[in-house]
Amino acid sequence: MACSATSATVLTSSIPRAFSAKSLASPVAKPFSQTLTVPDSFAGLRKSFQSRVPHPVSLNRSSHSQRSFVVKASAGEPPLVGNTAPDFEAEAVFDQEFIKVKLSEYIGKKYVVLFFYPLDFTFVCPTEITAFSDRYAEFEKLDTEILGISVDSVFSHLAWVQTDRKSGGLGDLKYPLVSDVTKSISSSYGVLIHDQGIALRGLFIIDKEGVIQHSTINNLAIGRSVDETMRTLQALQYVQKNPDEVCPAGWKPGEKSMKPDPKLSKDYFAAI
Repeated sequence: MACSATSATVLTSSIPRAFSAKSLASPVAKPFSQTLTVPDSFAGLRKSFQSRVPHPVSLNRSSHSQRSFVVKASAGEPPLVGNTAPDFEAEAVFDQEFIKVKLSEYIGKKYVVLFFYPLDFTFVCPTEITAFSDRYAEFEKLDTEILGISVDSVFSHLAWVQTDRKSGGLGDLKYPLVSDVTKSISSSYGVLIHDQGIALRGLFIIDKEGVIQHSTINNLAIGRSVDETMRTLQALQYVQKNPDEVCPAGWKPGEKSMKPDPKLSKDYFAAI
């Protein structure tokens, strides 16, 4: 993504309307020219972004004999860890076709890594998007779907996918790119920069129950780590399968976990 801009930058892509996408009802022979304008105020570092969540969350006991370190947020609060992920249905591009994506259809079936990025045809964004695509098989083995979202149209998404990586494009992706042209999804997840009309680099891991279990938000100039997303997903799945255990800093599969108990935790600390 562009890190700083001193003047307005116009990104233009000429996109033929006669697509091979099956979902287009009536192809148009005339070429369609789309212009994306990056505003003058589009800076690499956003100076102020404050959380809308004023109330602290609390730890609740589960039915297990051990204390459960699961945070459950209050209903009605803005999205955060412990809340049900806001549902949405939107157009997306996948396999160079237009499809519909509905988040709630993954409930009971898959985990979801949902990540927002600012704009198509930019700089940091393609490095993140292609990195997730290149590791898709690893996420698939963990019953996890990946969804990328920006405020661009499906036409812009399609043009970017049809652009070679060596030219700044994406090439074919192994997961859908969702279009949030109304900005309603970005707004509902609390990542929309309202005065610029684009999203911060928000990433959310949603479990099979549709609950947000992890979230991180980077400023515009800072790309995200696929390795850390994978590690966090693996830790989440481990503690959900082993509710009487917790994962210490940097935990990876095969490493020693910890019992959240003053006495039992000493086994972990004695071993490090």
